[in-house]
Amino acid sequence: MKTRNNLNQLVRLNKYIADCGISSRRKADELIINGRVEVNGKVCTELGTKINPRKDKIFVDGKQVVQLDEPVYIVLNKPKDCITTTKDEKGRTTVLDYVRVKQRIFPVGRLDRDTTGVLLLTNDGEFANLLMHPRYEIQKSYKVTLEEPIKPEDIQKLARGIKLSDGITQPAEVYVIPKSKNKEVGIIIHEGRNRQVRRMFESLGYTIKKLDRISYGPITTEGLKRGQWRFLTKKEIENFKKLFEGESQ
Repeated sequence: MKTRNNLNQLVRLNKYIADCGISSRRKADELIINGRVEVNGKVCTELGTKINPRKDKIFVDGKQVVQLDEPVYIVLNKPKDCITTTKDEKGRTTVLDYVRVKQRIFPVGRLDRDTTGVLLLTNDGEFANLLMHPRYEIQKSYKVTLEEPIKPEDIQKLARGIKLSDGITQPAEVYVIPKSKNKEVGIIIHEGRNRQVRRMFESLGYTIKKLDRISYGPITTEGLKRGQWRFLTKKEIENFKKLFEGESQ
C-alpha cells in the first residue's frame, strides 16, 4: 500500500494535509471548510481542491506544512481525564502530554475524556483515514461497568441494534462478564460513531461507571499501564495494512 504521494502528480488537498501528519483526511476537510488552509498565500475553502506538492506551498494556521519521511504508529493506554486531541484551549491534559515524540502525530478517532484504554496515534494520515473508514468494519472491544445490573432483554437489544439520533446501530457482540453480578458487560462494535457505546447504554437507561476500550482491531493495551505507550511492531502494522490492500485512493 502506498502511503506517500508521487510529487509529480496532482493530489487532493485534504490528502496532502493528512500525509503531512497534520490530521486525518476527515479533519483536514474541516480545516479547509473553516478557512484555516492557504494555498500559495490564498485561503482555500473548496473541498476537492487539487494541488501540486512539488510547486504549491500549503499553510495550515499560518504555518507551512511539508510531507513527512518517517511514519510512526503508536498505541497509548489512555488514562481518564485526558482529552483526545493535540491541544486544548482550556489547558486540560491531552494525549500528547503522555506521548512525546519528535514527529507531529495525531489520534486516530476519539475517546471521550472519561473513557480509558486503547488509542492509536500516527502521523500517517492515509493510514488513519483507512482505519476509520466504515468499509473495513474494524472491530473495537469495550468493557462497560454499570451502576446497576443489566437485564437479559437489554443484552438482546444491544446485540440487535439500538436506535440513536443518528440511526440504528449495527449488530454487536454483547456478553456479561462472569462473576460481575451482571454489572460488567463486554461489547464489540464495528462502527465509529461519536460516543457510541455510552449512547447505546444510556438510551436504555443505564449509568456507566467506567468505560474501557480493551482492543482496536488486533491491538490491545497488554503490558501497558495507564498512561504508557509503545510503537506498534512491524508485524502489527503489516496486519492492519493487509486489510486495505486493493483499496484505491
